[in-house]
Amino acid sequence: MPTSAVVCIALFMALHTIGGRYIYSYVPYERWLAALGLPSVDHALGLGRNSWDRLVHFGFGLLWAWPIACWLSRHRGLSSALATYIAVEFVLAGSAIYEIFEWQLTVIMAGPDADAYNGQQGDVWDPQKDMAMAGLGALTTAVWLSLRRHFQVSSQV
Repeated sequence: MPTSAVVCIALFMALHTIGGRYIYSYVPYERWLAALGLPSVDHALGLGRNSWDRLVHFGFGLLWAWPIACWLSRHRGLSSALATYIAVEFVLAGSAIYEIFEWQLTVIMAGPDADAYNGQQGDVWDPQKDMAMAGLGALTTAVWLSLRRHFQVSSQV
């Protein structure tokens, strides 16, 4: 697996670890941006809540599609295009399975424990938005990989 794929996995794990450390709903990224003199992302995008979890879902798609495609291409002998397609599908399926797990966990857990785990951000569309962010991240990587293949082939002509 190329070093870049391993770096993608490490970056995703770092995002996920930060979310786990602070509980996703309370990651103080706005304070971090302010300390660096940067503008508020939440304000600029009109977000009404802490969106660290959306960043991590986007990161799941963006940062896992490449390692999955690499693995499928190298160890299963798939073409780059097919491996990329399956990687996007894997991200979408993985995201849906996680959201179903999260829903079932909140049904089984007691109210306060479920709230603490899930963040309960008051958005009935949260699972769909999270899955969309993962899909958008994976599609971003797929487009990047496609463009990279296109320009590598063009430069060899």
